[in-house]
Amino acid sequence: MEVVENIYKNREPVRQMKALYFISPTSKSVDCFLRDFASKSENKYKAAYIYFTDFCPDSLFNKIKASCSKSIRRCKEINISFIPLESQVYTLDVPDAFYYCYSPDPSNANGKDAIMEEMAEQIVTVCATLDENPGVRYKSKPLDNASKLAQLVEKKLENYYKIDEKSLIKGKTHSQLIIIDRGFDPVSTVLHELTFQAMAYDLLPIENDTYKYKTDGKEKEAILEEDDDLWVRIRHRHIAVVLEEIPKLMKEISSTKKATEGKTSLSALAQLMKKMPHFRKQITKQVVHLNLAEDCMNKFKPNIEKLCKSEQDLALGTDAEGQKVKDSMRVLLPVLLNKNHDNYDKIRAILLYIFSINGTTEENLDRLIQNVKIENESDMIRNWSYLGVPIVPPSQQSKPLRKDRSTEETFQLSRWTPFIKDILEDAIDNRLDSKEWPYCSQCPAVWNGSGAVSARQKPRTNYLEDRKNGSKLIVFVIGGITYSEMRCAYEVSQAHKSCEVIIGSTHILTPRKLLDDIKMLNKPKDKVSFIKDE
Repeated sequence: MEVVENIYKNREPVRQMKALYFISPTSKSVDCFLRDFASKSENKYKAAYIYFTDFCPDSLFNKIKASCSKSIRRCKEINISFIPLESQVYTLDVPDAFYYCYSPDPSNANGKDAIMEEMAEQIVTVCATLDENPGVRYKSKPLDNASKLAQLVEKKLENYYKIDEKSLIKGKTHSQLIIIDRGFDPVSTVLHELTFQAMAYDLLPIENDTYKYKTDGKEKEAILEEDDDLWVRIRHRHIAVVLEEIPKLMKEISSTKKATEGKTSLSALAQLMKKMPHFRKQITKQVVHLNLAEDCMNKFKPNIEKLCKSEQDLALGTDAEGQKVKDSMRVLLPVLLNKNHDNYDKIRAILLYIFSINGTTEENLDRLIQNVKIENESDMIRNWSYLGVPIVPPSQQSKPLRKDRSTEETFQLSRWTPFIKDILEDAIDNRLDSKEWPYCSQCPAVWNGSGAVSARQKPRTNYLEDRKNGSKLIVFVIGGITYSEMRCAYEVSQAHKSCEVIIGSTHILTPRKLLDDIKMLNKPKDKVSFIKDE
């Protein structure tokens, strides 16, 4: 019998069973453990096996040793204080880091230092799990968070591999770790994305990866996760492709029986499931994703479709025909005058307008805020300046140049490419400017001056074998990543077979949640909810 329980909650003793503790090395967790083994007569379990997610400080280890060493059969540090969210995506699960890293309030300095230390330790466990000791580099401007975090990570990596006697890694491996501040690409965080995963999480109320839907008049739930092969197959595809794809898959499944005629509808699928019970399991996933796609389209068709054209024109500065947008305000105004768009969508459009012209005047911003009557939400716009993004006044510096992707095939309403894709491709091709992207340590030899990652002598035919022996590019963004940026990690890995991209952040962003967090940056933080050893 296996029971999984929360250490922070009161639990019934099960004295005939041994307990396996999987805990973080904090005072709070250790105190909860010690309460379970207060004395021999009061022990909750027969014995304990403790696995710490990270390095356990001597003070806590000695506390355990002094109190109940006889009850402990094993005590081990396994160094995985992060969440592997997808096959190439991790998070540190510290959404509060956004506030501490970007709030202008000087009284948060201690909280910020503590979170920086904690993030650095967590990033080291990511590297250790991947068996890498990467060269660490960072984006040097406009803020210094990335530089500070990179220096901390470099120091902790050095210490980790010094202490870890079992590891054969002593010097740097063939990998890079790039650390970036969130302000590097504000556009991708507020633009409406039309690839399936990003669109669904933006437009639908999906909480904890759980999607709620109705079928046959019944409410159901589905978890969008790595174990769902169909989800993994279609999540990065454009919604137009997904809508074509799912009915095709349905036809594959039902080809043995002509149960549906013409267009696959949800009611026809429900009938099919009743008639063919042995197909039920196979069809359930298709039903989930067809529901998900239809829910996205129901939100998209009335309002979002028009909005997307304006957003793309503002983001790129060119229209679908490639003509330069001469007056961004003329693109923005119809969005602001449309009564069907809510305030969040209007704020997102105003932000794209300001990003497109690289900052605006106080007078212009005031006029926009008053016209849309968003005085109470104006900090969702103004507070971007704390991320190093020009809002008021207009910036004198030119915007960073983008790669020319005009020859790449795209849908008209999805012409924007997240900035991270340029960065990943340039890092792999060794084209990042070393002044803008300095190393904290020596550059690993494999990222040589030849303009490409070393292909490791002879060409390989086996893709997985190649991956296993190739280099890794690990990315960490302070303050959240978007689903579109996660998609780019997979796309670049797919195109550059000799290098696997692993992307991560403090947490995953959706546009609305981010705007709420931005609004809070200049407000006092009532309670510090994430500091180690709290």
